[in-house]
Amino acid sequence: MTALLKRFWGVLVARKVELGLGIRVTVAAISSLVIALACGLKLPLWAVLTSIIVTQASVGRSLKTTRDYLVGTIGGAIYGGAVAILIPHTGEGALLGVLVLAVLPLAFIAAINPSLNVATVTAIIVLLLPTMNHGTPLESAIDRVLEVVVGAITGLLVSFLVLPSRAHSHIRASAARTLELIAAALGELLAALTRGRDNDALHRLQDGIGAAMVGLDATGAEAERERAAHLSTGPDTGPLLRTILRLRHDLVMIGRATVVPLPSELQKRLAGPLARVSDAIVTYLRAMASALRTGGGAPAIWPVQVALQAYSGEVAALRSEGLIRGMPGDAAERFFAIGFSLEQMRQNLKDLERCIVEWTEAVPELPKKAEQDGTNAS
Repeated sequence: MTALLKRFWGVLVARKVELGLGIRVTVAAISSLVIALACGLKLPLWAVLTSIIVTQASVGRSLKTTRDYLVGTIGGAIYGGAVAILIPHTGEGALLGVLVLAVLPLAFIAAINPSLNVATVTAIIVLLLPTMNHGTPLESAIDRVLEVVVGAITGLLVSFLVLPSRAHSHIRASAARTLELIAAALGELLAALTRGRDNDALHRLQDGIGAAMVGLDATGAEAERERAAHLSTGPDTGPLLRTILRLRHDLVMIGRATVVPLPSELQKRLAGPLARVSDAIVTYLRAMASALRTGGGAPAIWPVQVALQAYSGEVAALRSEGLIRGMPGDAAERFFAIGFSLEQMRQNLKDLERCIVEWTEAVPELPKKAEQDGTNAS
């Protein structure tokens, strides 16, 4: 029994973000129902549903959802109420015609701007509800707006007050996960130069990176919304997100340059230097991900610089020996593209270092020998 409880507690700790969201949604639903009943709203159901919808995983997302829901509801209520009041529809045929007039323009607008989807639903409710409860369209529109306002405000307040979750803190986990995926993909790509590519593994990694970048951009927008509303403090998310995007572009360039393995003679000479470059950059990216998660200091970049310096030295030796001249044109282009892409990645890793220092506010002290080696390598 004790072991089962420990395992259950471990699951809760590992899913604390999801657990917090579940608690907030529950509190929002109960609170909105109590407030709706106290205010005497005709359909408390809409207040409860609205509070659930606007209570999101982060405060920034709740802000956007609340704004979109309120704007869509008010717009849909005004338009649907106006159509219902101005156009008589006593028969079924007339009701169908009015429904078309109410739905078509709003559905077209929602297709252009999906954040206004609720406007169409609201117009339909305002138009059809009076036929069921024998009220007037104006009363239906007012009731609908009041119900949504109660639910939206309740959900937003619960997001602020009950176990609030800031998008700014989610950036750390999302960015760390993306860096780990980039590290894994880079290791696969550089290894492909000497042993061939595992395309299935690369496709899975690339798909994962793409999905992670989409999520990271969305979380970054939520974090900036919180900062603009003075609901959270911390560094600007822009530099970190742009740097990770540039690392993603470096990965794409390396992927294009590693479509086929190097010629056998070059493989013998560059297998060791490339392996050291891969190990250094992959280790550095994973250490950066760990620093983001834990708030620890940024790792030293000098191992990456030393490994790239050794690789550049071996490439220079190959060129001086004339081994590059006999390569086909496309192979030579890919070969030089690898060096260019790795240099671009080194510069972007330096930018990443500055971003991590800003986010963690801690810089590790390097041993003097490490500092000297890093300086000599650069």
